[in-house]
Amino acid sequence: MANAISILPDQQLAVLNDTYRKAVARKRLKVTLAAVVFFVALIIAAIGAEVNLRTLFSYFGNFVSYFDRILTLEDGTRVWTNFGEWFWGWQKWLKMLGETILISYVGTLTGAVIAFVLNFFAAQNTSPAPWLRFVVRRLLEFARTVPGIVFALIFVIAFGLGPMAGVLAIAVHSAGALGKLFSEIVENADMKPVEGVRSTGASWLSCMRFAVLPQVTAGYASYALLRFEINVREASVMGFVGAGGIGQELVVAIRKFYYSDVSAILVTIIVTVFVIDITTGWLRGKLFGKEARA
Repeated sequence: MANAISILPDQQLAVLNDTYRKAVARKRLKVTLAAVVFFVALIIAAIGAEVNLRTLFSYFGNFVSYFDRILTLEDGTRVWTNFGEWFWGWQKWLKMLGETILISYVGTLTGAVIAFVLNFFAAQNTSPAPWLRFVVRRLLEFARTVPGIVFALIFVIAFGLGPMAGVLAIAVHSAGALGKLFSEIVENADMKPVEGVRSTGASWLSCMRFAVLPQVTAGYASYALLRFEINVREASVMGFVGAGGIGQELVVAIRKFYYSDVSAILVTIIVTVFVIDITTGWLRGKLFGKEARA
């Protein structure tokens, strides 16, 4: 069957072409204006933040030379030529790294439990009262807005040096972050099962238990695993303020200019984070795979 192609009159085609060119010109003008505004805002922000390109390029050599020093042993050879000398303190470092992982695990688990309890009150579709939702949301915002290392410093001052300060800091910050994520999962849940359970005369708690929780469990577990991975890195930094873990040994090596020790500890942390990242990613894939199949 032949296709019929309609040919418009030249006058009508000219009007359409003119309209098309004007639309393209308006779009290009908007893109150009947006680009100009973006670069002007970038320049203003750079000036306000005192970003000095001359300083950056003048001292960039120090940055490169520092990495050269941390990859060099005391005898002048490269670190990879003598792994025994490079990782001379591996037993102590692994013990402190294990402490970092335990701090992250306990802190993440505690924060996840707190977030699990509070997120139903923060979600718009499940909160029993507007005032309660407002209070819980502000509480979660405060917990996740204050940097974890600030919480760690506060808890070190309150409870002294050691892992306890790190656990408490991670727990508070994780509760705020996970509470936000958990509540968003609940807000995207299907409310028809809730209506069905409520029609039987069930309580609010029963509605959450039997209608909402089965829909969101996999998402909860996935975000909790992701948060654990993030907290391993955060716990490593919290050691800088005395909150326990491998960070305390790292900051000592940096302050005493033990260059090869710095690189050895960093490699240990990086490999550990890689392993945890791969493991938690695999577990999250399994959880979402099961959810999809269900």
